[in-house]
Amino acid sequence: MVNRRPSRRDALRSGAVLAAIALLDGCSSGGGDDAQPSPSAAASSAVPTASPSAATGGVMPAESTPHTRTFMAWPALDQVWGEDLPGVRKDIAGLARAISAFEPVVLLARPDQAADARQQVGSGVEVLELAVDDLWARDTGPAFVFAPGGLTGVDLGFNGWGNKQTHAADGQVARNLLTHYGIPRIQAPITGEGGALEVDGDGTLMATESAWVNANRNPGKSRDQIEASLKELFGVRKVIWLKGVAGQDITDCHVDALARFADPGTVVLHRPGPDTPPDVWSTASDQALQVLSAATDAKGRPLKVVELTEPVVEGKGKDFLATYLNYYVCNGGVIVPRFGDQAADDRAAGTIGDLHPGRKVTQVSIDHIAAGGGGIHCATQQQPAVGPGASPTASPSPSTDEAA
Repeated sequence: MVNRRPSRRDALRSGAVLAAIALLDGCSSGGGDDAQPSPSAAASSAVPTASPSAATGGVMPAESTPHTRTFMAWPALDQVWGEDLPGVRKDIAGLARAISAFEPVVLLARPDQAADARQQVGSGVEVLELAVDDLWARDTGPAFVFAPGGLTGVDLGFNGWGNKQTHAADGQVARNLLTHYGIPRIQAPITGEGGALEVDGDGTLMATESAWVNANRNPGKSRDQIEASLKELFGVRKVIWLKGVAGQDITDCHVDALARFADPGTVVLHRPGPDTPPDVWSTASDQALQVLSAATDAKGRPLKVVELTEPVVEGKGKDFLATYLNYYVCNGGVIVPRFGDQAADDRAAGTIGDLHPGRKVTQVSIDHIAAGGGGIHCATQQQPAVGPGASPTASPSPSTDEAA
């Protein structure tokens, strides 16, 4: 691919890009003609902020519990995506339509871009006018928990993955979204992203050290201090730490591209292909396999590890995120990436379907999103509908569909 945008891995390799990002972050508008001011401080404070201790006794439910809606975001900035912006928007629109077959989808879009977003996603997707910079709703949106007072949003203080990308609007998405829906907000005492944590809904959380115990998010904080905050915020009793990889991609190796809970006691793990030369990513997978094979969850259960081998992709750039782990579980369905390696795509869809019985598997092509270093899970954030322990929404008989 020629003149591809700096991906979520490329961004770390270009001093010019980082200098431009630093300049952009110094501008309150977010920079460029596309910039939209954030809502006023008065509007943002319409919903009171709860103290972190308000989360005590609350729980972040597993993704497999029923959702009220899925949040997504319309990529806004030419300065981020360049000539790939139309293709990325096409991928986002296709993904939003696929999810809307299972549950309501709310797409956040800048007011001056809302009409174009509505035209591309169609009438089945709600477009909410709200300032955004990029598409990564998992990281910019709130992480929801059920606290003693009911549904509450945790604002993890998105800072552009350690100030690697402009985020004047994205840094306010969690606050502004919770204000719009009248949902209480907890300002977390740590900085991170939704893609950097994975819960089983039964007391266990997985995370990578590289994305949390990192001076670009949490300077001066130890792993023990960060773990204590994660336990308090998300109502978990045990954190399983994987090493991850720092400094090689813009997220510093989010766990949702490496290991996921299919259900309590079962972890799906990304594995490199048999002919993949050893590199930092295969080393991270090997280390994760070693840790998970010996780990137990919050209830003392040993973990069953299911390996998902990456597909063979050619001509899509060295930073193309070719992992099936970044799938999304929604009401009665599971949305899985399709990469064009038919045999690998079919195996992954079958394995993920088996791990999520009773859900309809839909495969979606996301090549432009993947070229930016992200995936389906990165582009979505669920609002849970009920408290922990509920059964997933009833679904059609298991099958596999493909979406363009």
